[in-house]
Amino acid sequence: MAHAQVRDVPRTTPAPAAAPQPSPPRAPADGTTPPRTPPTFRDVLRHRYCTRLLIASVTGRLSLGMVPIALILAAQADGHSLATASLLAGLYGIAPALGLPLLGRLADLRGLPLPCHLGAALVVITLGTLALSGTSHLVLAAVCVALAGAGCPPLEGGLRSLWNVVLPDAAHVRTAYTLDSSTQEIVYVTGPALAIAVATWLSPAAALALAAAVTLAGSLVFATTRPARTWRAAPRHRERRGVLRTPAMRPLLISLVFLGATAGALDVAGIAVAERQDARWLAGALPAVFSAAGLLGGVLFARFQPTTAPRPRHLLLLGAAFAACWLPLLAPLPAPAVLVLAMLPGALFVPLLTVASLTVASLAPPGTSTEAVGWMTSAIRLGMAGGTALAGPLGGHFAVPLMAAALCALLLGARTAPAHAPAAV
Repeated sequence: MAHAQVRDVPRTTPAPAAAPQPSPPRAPADGTTPPRTPPTFRDVLRHRYCTRLLIASVTGRLSLGMVPIALILAAQADGHSLATASLLAGLYGIAPALGLPLLGRLADLRGLPLPCHLGAALVVITLGTLALSGTSHLVLAAVCVALAGAGCPPLEGGLRSLWNVVLPDAAHVRTAYTLDSSTQEIVYVTGPALAIAVATWLSPAAALALAAAVTLAGSLVFATTRPARTWRAAPRHRERRGVLRTPAMRPLLISLVFLGATAGALDVAGIAVAERQDARWLAGALPAVFSAAGLLGGVLFARFQPTTAPRPRHLLLLGAAFAACWLPLLAPLPAPAVLVLAMLPGALFVPLLTVASLTVASLAPPGTSTEAVGWMTSAIRLGMAGGTALAGPLGGHFAVPLMAAALCALLLGARTAPAHAPAAV
Protein backbone atom coordinates (compact mmCIF):
# COMPACT_ATOMS: atom_id res chain seq x y z
CA MET A 1 0.00 0.00 0.00
CA ALA A 2 2.71 2.43 0.89
CA HIS A 3 5.21 1.26 -1.68
CA ALA A 4 5.51 3.29 -4.87
CA GLN A 5 7.08 1.84 -7.95
CA VAL A 6 10.53 3.11 -8.87
CA ARG A 7 9.06 5.48 -11.38
CA ASP A 8 6.67 6.83 -8.75
CA VAL A 9 9.45 8.53 -6.85
CA PRO A 10 10.62 11.81 -8.44
CA ARG A 11 14.28 11.47 -9.23
CA THR A 12 16.88 14.15 -8.83
CA THR A 13 20.29 14.50 -10.39
CA PRO A 14 23.32 15.46 -8.32
CA ALA A 15 25.71 18.13 -9.47
CA PRO A 16 29.02 17.02 -10.93
CA ALA A 17 30.66 17.19 -7.49
CA ALA A 18 27.94 15.18 -5.78
CA ALA A 19 28.71 12.54 -3.18
CA PRO A 20 29.41 9.09 -4.63
CA GLN A 21 26.26 7.03 -5.06
CA PRO A 22 25.93 3.74 -3.18
CA SER A 23 26.39 0.70 -5.37
CA PRO A 24 23.18 -1.11 -6.36
CA PRO A 25 22.58 -4.46 -4.72
CA ARG A 26 24.14 -7.34 -6.55
CA ALA A 27 21.99 -9.99 -8.16
CA PRO A 28 22.57 -13.58 -7.08
CA ALA A 29 24.78 -15.74 -9.26
CA ASP A 30 21.95 -18.05 -10.33
CA GLY A 31 19.96 -15.14 -11.72
CA THR A 32 17.02 -15.62 -9.38
CA THR A 33 15.57 -12.78 -7.39
CA PRO A 34 15.87 -13.33 -3.64
CA PRO A 35 12.82 -12.78 -1.42
CA ARG A 36 12.68 -9.16 -0.48
CA THR A 37 11.41 -7.69 2.75
CA PRO A 38 11.01 -3.95 3.20
CA PRO A 39 14.23 -2.32 4.42
CA THR A 40 14.04 -1.34 8.07
CA PHE A 41 14.65 2.08 9.58
CA ARG A 42 18.05 0.81 10.68
CA ASP A 43 18.87 -0.22 7.09
CA VAL A 44 18.16 3.34 5.97
CA LEU A 45 20.15 5.00 8.75
CA ARG A 46 23.20 2.80 8.12
CA HIS A 47 23.88 4.66 4.88
CA ARG A 48 26.28 7.56 4.93
CA TYR A 49 24.84 11.00 5.74
CA CYS A 50 21.34 9.65 6.48
CA THR A 51 21.49 9.92 10.27
CA ARG A 52 23.01 13.41 10.21
CA LEU A 53 20.51 14.67 7.65
CA LEU A 54 17.55 13.22 9.52
CA ILE A 55 18.61 14.56 12.94
CA ALA A 56 19.41 17.99 11.53
CA SER A 57 16.10 18.15 9.69
CA VAL A 58 14.08 17.14 12.76
CA THR A 59 16.01 19.59 14.96
CA GLY A 60 15.42 22.44 12.54
CA ARG A 61 11.71 21.63 12.39
CA LEU A 62 11.33 21.32 16.17
CA SER A 63 10.17 24.93 16.31
CA LEU A 64 7.05 23.96 14.35
CA GLY A 65 5.87 22.05 17.42
CA MET A 66 7.17 24.60 19.92
CA VAL A 67 6.00 27.93 18.55
CA PRO A 68 2.17 27.44 18.52
CA ILE A 69 2.06 26.37 22.17
CA ALA A 70 4.63 29.01 23.17
CA LEU A 71 2.58 31.70 21.40
CA ILE A 72 -0.62 30.65 23.15
CA LEU A 73 1.09 30.67 26.54
CA ALA A 74 2.82 33.99 25.82
CA ALA A 75 -0.41 35.64 24.68
CA GLN A 76 -2.31 34.37 27.72
CA ALA A 77 0.48 35.61 30.00
CA ASP A 78 0.13 39.05 28.39
CA GLY A 79 -3.60 39.09 29.20
CA HIS A 80 -5.13 37.91 25.90
CA SER A 81 -8.03 35.45 25.75
CA LEU A 82 -7.68 31.85 24.53
CA ALA A 83 -9.50 32.78 21.31
CA THR A 84 -7.06 35.62 20.58
CA ALA A 85 -4.08 33.45 21.51
CA SER A 86 -5.34 30.67 19.21
CA LEU A 87 -5.74 33.08 16.30
CA LEU A 88 -2.19 34.33 16.83
CA ALA A 89 -0.88 30.76 16.84
CA GLY A 90 -3.00 30.02 13.79
CA LEU A 91 -1.34 32.87 11.90
CA TYR A 92 1.99 31.15 12.44
CA GLY A 93 0.61 28.11 10.63
CA ILE A 94 -0.89 30.06 7.74
CA ALA A 95 2.31 31.84 6.74
CA PRO A 96 4.22 28.71 5.58
CA ALA A 97 1.48 28.14 2.99
CA LEU A 98 3.23 30.86 0.99
CA GLY A 99 6.78 30.61 2.27
CA LEU A 100 7.49 26.88 1.95
CA PRO A 101 6.49 26.47 -1.72
CA LEU A 102 8.51 29.55 -2.66
CA LEU A 103 11.57 28.42 -0.72
CA GLY A 104 11.09 24.91 -2.13
CA ARG A 105 11.02 26.25 -5.68
CA LEU A 106 14.13 28.29 -4.92
CA ALA A 107 15.81 25.10 -3.70
CA ASP A 108 14.87 23.27 -6.91
CA LEU A 109 16.31 26.11 -8.96
CA ARG A 110 19.37 27.18 -6.92
CA GLY A 111 20.14 24.35 -4.51
CA LEU A 112 19.38 23.80 -0.82
CA PRO A 113 21.86 26.01 1.13
CA LEU A 114 20.50 29.40 0.00
CA PRO A 115 16.83 28.93 1.03
CA CYS A 116 17.84 27.13 4.24
CA HIS A 117 20.13 29.98 5.31
CA LEU A 118 17.65 32.69 4.31
CA GLY A 119 14.77 31.01 6.10
CA ALA A 120 16.72 30.35 9.28
CA ALA A 121 17.91 33.96 9.44
CA LEU A 122 14.35 35.27 9.09
CA VAL A 123 13.08 32.93 11.80
CA VAL A 124 15.83 33.95 14.24
CA ILE A 125 15.23 37.68 13.71
CA THR A 126 11.45 37.53 14.03
CA LEU A 127 11.18 35.08 16.93
CA GLY A 128 13.97 36.93 18.71
CA THR A 129 12.06 40.19 18.32
CA LEU A 130 8.89 38.53 19.57
CA ALA A 131 10.68 37.08 22.60
CA LEU A 132 11.99 40.53 23.55
CA SER A 133 8.87 42.61 22.84
CA GLY A 134 6.15 40.15 23.87
CA THR A 135 2.62 39.98 22.43
CA SER A 136 1.08 43.02 24.12
CA HIS A 137 1.30 44.97 20.85
CA LEU A 138 -0.80 42.68 18.67
CA VAL A 139 0.10 44.29 15.33
CA LEU A 140 3.83 43.90 15.90
CA ALA A 141 3.30 40.40 17.25
CA ALA A 142 1.23 39.41 14.21
CA VAL A 143 3.89 40.70 11.80
CA CYS A 144 6.65 38.80 13.60
CA VAL A 145 4.57 35.62 13.75
CA ALA A 146 3.71 35.81 10.04
CA LEU A 147 7.33 36.35 8.99
CA ALA A 148 8.55 33.58 11.29
CA GLY A 149 6.11 31.16 9.70
CA ALA A 150 6.93 32.26 6.15
CA GLY A 151 10.64 31.80 6.81
CA CYS A 152 10.47 28.16 7.87
CA PRO A 153 13.45 26.56 6.04
CA PRO A 154 12.52 23.84 3.49
CA LEU A 155 14.15 21.07 5.55
CA GLU A 156 11.44 18.48 5.00
CA GLY A 157 11.34 18.93 1.24
CA GLY A 158 15.12 19.03 1.09
CA LEU A 159 15.41 15.81 3.06
CA ARG A 160 12.99 13.95 0.80
CA SER A 161 14.84 15.18 -2.26
CA LEU A 162 18.13 13.95 -0.80
CA TRP A 163 16.82 10.45 -0.01
CA ASN A 164 17.16 9.69 -3.72
CA VAL A 165 20.83 10.73 -3.62
CA VAL A 166 22.07 9.05 -0.44
CA LEU A 167 20.08 5.79 -0.69
CA PRO A 168 20.77 2.95 -3.14
CA ASP A 169 17.31 2.06 -4.46
CA ALA A 170 13.61 2.87 -4.43
CA ALA A 171 12.85 0.32 -1.70
CA HIS A 172 15.08 2.20 0.73
CA VAL A 173 13.55 5.50 -0.39
CA ARG A 174 10.04 4.22 0.37
CA THR A 175 11.10 3.16 3.87
CA ALA A 176 12.81 6.53 4.29
CA TYR A 177 9.50 8.25 3.57
CA THR A 178 7.89 6.25 6.38
CA LEU A 179 10.82 7.04 8.65
CA ASP A 180 10.53 10.73 7.86
CA SER A 181 6.78 10.76 8.46
CA SER A 182 7.30 8.92 11.75
CA THR A 183 10.04 11.21 13.01
CA GLN A 184 7.84 14.21 12.26
CA GLU A 185 5.86 13.04 15.26
CA ILE A 186 8.93 13.72 17.40
CA VAL A 187 8.45 17.36 16.49
CA TYR A 188 4.96 17.26 17.95
CA VAL A 189 5.94 15.14 20.95
CA THR A 190 9.09 16.97 22.00
CA GLY A 191 8.13 20.41 20.70
CA PRO A 192 4.98 21.12 22.78
CA ALA A 193 6.41 19.39 25.86
CA LEU A 194 9.66 21.37 25.58
CA ALA A 195 7.80 24.65 25.04
CA ILE A 196 5.57 24.06 28.07
CA ALA A 197 8.54 23.02 30.24
CA VAL A 198 10.64 26.05 29.31
CA ALA A 199 7.66 28.41 29.62
CA THR A 200 6.88 26.99 33.08
CA TRP A 201 10.44 26.97 34.40
CA LEU A 202 11.56 30.21 32.75
CA SER A 203 9.04 32.11 30.60
CA PRO A 204 7.13 31.86 27.30
CA ALA A 205 9.67 34.31 25.84
CA ALA A 206 12.45 31.85 26.63
CA ALA A 207 10.52 29.14 24.80
CA LEU A 208 10.30 31.35 21.71
CA ALA A 209 14.01 32.11 21.90
CA LEU A 210 14.81 28.42 22.15
CA ALA A 211 12.62 27.73 19.10
CA ALA A 212 14.69 30.24 17.13
CA ALA A 213 17.94 28.64 18.30
CA VAL A 214 17.00 25.08 17.28
CA THR A 215 15.84 26.29 13.86
CA LEU A 216 19.18 27.96 13.26
CA ALA A 217 21.22 24.99 14.50
CA GLY A 218 19.30 22.38 12.53
CA SER A 219 19.31 24.42 9.32
CA LEU A 220 23.04 25.08 9.46
CA VAL A 221 23.94 21.45 10.08
CA PHE A 222 21.57 20.26 7.33
CA ALA A 223 22.63 22.78 4.69
CA THR A 224 26.36 22.21 5.24
CA THR A 225 26.32 18.45 4.62
CA ARG A 226 27.97 17.45 1.37
CA PRO A 227 24.81 15.99 -0.27
CA ALA A 228 22.85 19.17 0.53
CA ARG A 229 25.62 21.40 -0.84
CA THR A 230 26.00 19.48 -4.11
CA TRP A 231 22.41 18.40 -4.82
CA ARG A 232 20.62 19.85 -7.83
CA ALA A 233 17.09 19.07 -8.98
CA ALA A 234 16.37 17.32 -12.26
CA PRO A 235 15.73 19.63 -15.24
CA ARG A 236 12.19 20.99 -15.19
CA HIS A 237 9.86 22.64 -17.66
CA ARG A 238 9.31 26.32 -16.98
CA GLU A 239 5.73 26.45 -15.77
CA ARG A 240 4.29 29.19 -13.59
CA ARG A 241 1.95 26.83 -11.73
CA GLY A 242 4.72 24.30 -11.08
CA VAL A 243 3.46 21.40 -9.00
CA LEU A 244 -0.15 22.59 -9.16
CA ARG A 245 -0.37 22.05 -12.92
CA THR A 246 -1.10 18.37 -12.19
CA PRO A 247 -4.91 18.22 -11.77
CA ALA A 248 -4.92 15.23 -9.41
CA MET A 249 -2.60 17.07 -7.02
CA ARG A 250 -5.20 19.65 -6.05
CA PRO A 251 -7.80 17.47 -4.28
CA LEU A 252 -5.00 15.60 -2.56
CA LEU A 253 -3.49 18.82 -1.20
CA ILE A 254 -6.90 20.03 -0.03
CA SER A 255 -7.42 16.74 1.81
CA LEU A 256 -4.10 17.32 3.57
CA VAL A 257 -5.39 20.69 4.74
CA PHE A 258 -8.16 18.88 6.63
CA LEU A 259 -5.70 16.27 7.88
CA GLY A 260 -3.59 19.04 9.38
CA ALA A 261 -6.70 20.62 10.92
CA THR A 262 -7.17 17.55 13.11
CA ALA A 263 -3.73 18.06 14.69
CA GLY A 264 -4.20 21.82 15.03
CA ALA A 265 -7.54 21.44 16.77
CA LEU A 266 -6.09 18.79 19.08
CA ASP A 267 -3.62 21.27 20.63
CA VAL A 268 -6.45 23.61 21.62
CA ALA A 269 -8.61 20.70 22.77
CA GLY A 270 -5.85 19.64 25.13
CA ILE A 271 -5.69 23.12 26.67
CA ALA A 272 -9.50 23.34 26.93
CA VAL A 273 -9.90 19.91 28.52
CA ALA A 274 -7.04 20.66 30.91
CA GLU A 275 -8.83 23.83 32.05
CA ARG A 276 -12.22 22.14 32.42
CA GLN A 277 -10.82 19.26 34.45
CA ASP A 278 -8.20 21.30 36.32
CA ALA A 279 -5.42 19.08 34.94
CA ARG A 280 -2.74 21.35 33.51
CA TRP A 281 -0.55 18.39 32.60
CA LEU A 282 -3.10 17.34 29.97
CA ALA A 283 -2.33 20.37 27.76
CA GLY A 284 1.04 18.95 26.82
CA ALA A 285 0.28 15.28 27.37
CA LEU A 286 -2.59 15.04 24.87
CA PRO A 287 -0.67 16.12 21.73
CA ALA A 288 2.37 14.22 23.00
CA VAL A 289 0.42 10.95 23.38
CA PHE A 290 -1.23 11.49 19.98
CA SER A 291 2.16 11.93 18.35
CA ALA A 292 3.77 9.07 20.27
CA ALA A 293 1.01 6.79 18.99
CA GLY A 294 1.76 8.09 15.49
CA LEU A 295 5.41 7.21 15.91
CA LEU A 296 4.48 3.67 16.96
CA GLY A 297 2.04 3.42 14.07
CA GLY A 298 4.79 4.45 11.67
CA VAL A 299 7.16 1.80 13.01
CA LEU A 300 4.53 -0.92 12.60
CA PHE A 301 3.57 0.37 9.17
CA ALA A 302 7.19 0.22 8.00
CA ARG A 303 7.43 -3.35 9.24
CA PHE A 304 4.29 -4.65 7.54
CA GLN A 305 3.88 -2.34 4.54
CA PRO A 306 3.07 -4.19 1.29
CA THR A 307 4.96 -3.73 -1.95
CA THR A 308 2.21 -2.27 -4.14
CA ALA A 309 1.98 1.39 -5.02
CA PRO A 310 -0.58 3.43 -3.04
CA ARG A 311 -3.95 3.67 -4.74
CA PRO A 312 -6.93 5.99 -4.15
CA ARG A 313 -8.86 3.27 -2.34
CA HIS A 314 -6.00 2.83 0.11
CA LEU A 315 -6.09 6.51 0.96
CA LEU A 316 -9.87 6.38 1.31
CA LEU A 317 -9.81 3.38 3.65
CA LEU A 318 -7.12 4.90 5.84
CA GLY A 319 -8.94 8.23 5.89
CA ALA A 320 -12.26 6.63 6.84
CA ALA A 321 -10.65 4.66 9.67
CA PHE A 322 -8.87 7.80 10.87
CA ALA A 323 -12.16 9.73 10.99
CA ALA A 324 -13.97 6.94 12.82
CA CYS A 325 -11.34 6.92 15.56
CA TRP A 326 -12.33 10.45 16.60
CA LEU A 327 -15.92 9.47 17.44
CA PRO A 328 -15.29 8.11 20.99
CA LEU A 329 -13.68 11.41 22.01
CA LEU A 330 -17.04 13.19 21.66
CA ALA A 331 -18.23 11.60 24.93
CA PRO A 332 -17.58 13.37 28.26
CA LEU A 333 -14.57 11.49 29.58
CA PRO A 334 -12.05 11.84 32.41
CA ALA A 335 -8.55 12.97 31.51
CA PRO A 336 -6.91 9.50 31.53
CA ALA A 337 -9.59 8.12 29.18
CA VAL A 338 -9.07 11.05 26.80
CA LEU A 339 -5.37 10.21 26.63
CA VAL A 340 -6.02 6.54 25.88
CA LEU A 341 -8.61 7.20 23.17
CA ALA A 342 -6.41 9.85 21.51
CA MET A 343 -3.99 7.04 20.69
CA LEU A 344 -6.47 5.57 18.17
CA PRO A 345 -6.41 8.38 15.58
CA GLY A 346 -2.78 9.05 16.49
CA ALA A 347 -1.72 5.54 15.45
CA LEU A 348 -3.27 6.04 11.98
CA PHE A 349 -1.93 9.54 11.40
CA VAL A 350 1.56 8.52 10.21
CA PRO A 351 0.42 5.64 7.92
CA LEU A 352 -2.11 7.99 6.31
CA LEU A 353 0.49 10.73 5.95
CA THR A 354 3.03 8.30 4.50
CA VAL A 355 0.68 7.01 1.80
CA ALA A 356 -0.37 10.58 0.98
CA SER A 357 3.30 11.62 0.76
CA LEU A 358 4.12 8.81 -1.65
CA THR A 359 1.14 9.81 -3.76
CA VAL A 360 2.35 13.43 -3.82
CA ALA A 361 5.75 12.15 -4.92
CA SER A 362 4.20 10.15 -7.74
CA LEU A 363 2.21 13.16 -8.96
CA ALA A 364 5.03 15.72 -8.81
CA PRO A 365 6.41 16.73 -12.23
CA PRO A 366 10.17 16.17 -12.76
CA GLY A 367 12.41 18.74 -11.13
CA THR A 368 9.82 19.83 -8.55
CA SER A 369 10.50 17.41 -5.67
CA THR A 370 11.30 20.04 -3.04
CA GLU A 371 8.51 22.35 -4.16
CA ALA A 372 6.03 19.44 -4.07
CA VAL A 373 6.89 18.65 -0.46
CA GLY A 374 6.67 22.38 0.26
CA TRP A 375 3.08 22.41 -1.00
CA MET A 376 2.29 19.28 0.98
CA THR A 377 3.77 20.70 4.17
CA SER A 378 2.05 24.01 3.53
CA ALA A 379 -1.31 22.27 3.15
CA ILE A 380 -0.85 20.46 6.44
CA ARG A 381 0.38 23.60 8.21
CA LEU A 382 -2.49 25.63 6.77
CA GLY A 383 -4.88 23.02 8.11
CA MET A 384 -3.20 23.05 11.50
CA ALA A 385 -3.57 26.83 11.60
CA GLY A 386 -7.23 26.64 10.63
CA GLY A 387 -7.93 23.90 13.15
CA THR A 388 -6.20 25.88 15.90
CA ALA A 389 -8.00 29.12 14.99
CA LEU A 390 -11.42 27.44 14.74
CA ALA A 391 -11.10 25.27 17.83
CA GLY A 392 -10.44 28.27 20.10
CA PRO A 393 -13.76 30.09 19.53
CA LEU A 394 -15.60 26.72 19.69
CA GLY A 395 -14.15 25.98 23.11
CA GLY A 396 -11.76 23.24 22.04
CA HIS A 397 -14.48 20.68 21.27
CA PHE A 398 -13.46 17.37 19.71
CA ALA A 399 -16.15 17.82 17.05
CA VAL A 400 -13.68 20.05 15.17
CA PRO A 401 -11.04 17.35 14.50
CA LEU A 402 -13.81 14.83 13.80
CA MET A 403 -15.35 17.00 11.07
CA ALA A 404 -11.92 17.76 9.62
CA ALA A 405 -11.05 14.06 9.50
CA ALA A 406 -14.37 13.26 7.81
CA LEU A 407 -13.78 15.89 5.10
CA CYS A 408 -10.25 14.56 4.64
CA ALA A 409 -11.62 11.06 4.07
CA LEU A 410 -14.14 12.32 1.51
CA LEU A 411 -11.51 14.16 -0.51
CA LEU A 412 -9.12 11.22 -0.40
CA GLY A 413 -11.69 9.31 -2.41
CA ALA A 414 -10.97 11.62 -5.36
CA ARG A 415 -8.91 10.28 -8.24
CA THR A 416 -5.17 10.61 -7.49
CA ALA A 417 -3.69 8.57 -10.33
CA PRO A 418 -0.65 10.29 -11.88
CA ALA A 419 -1.51 12.53 -14.78
CA HIS A 420 1.90 11.98 -16.33
CA ALA A 421 4.01 8.90 -16.81
CA PRO A 422 7.67 9.63 -16.16
CA ALA A 423 10.18 7.28 -17.63
CA ALA A 424 11.30 4.43 -15.44
CA VAL A 425 14.67 4.82 -13.83
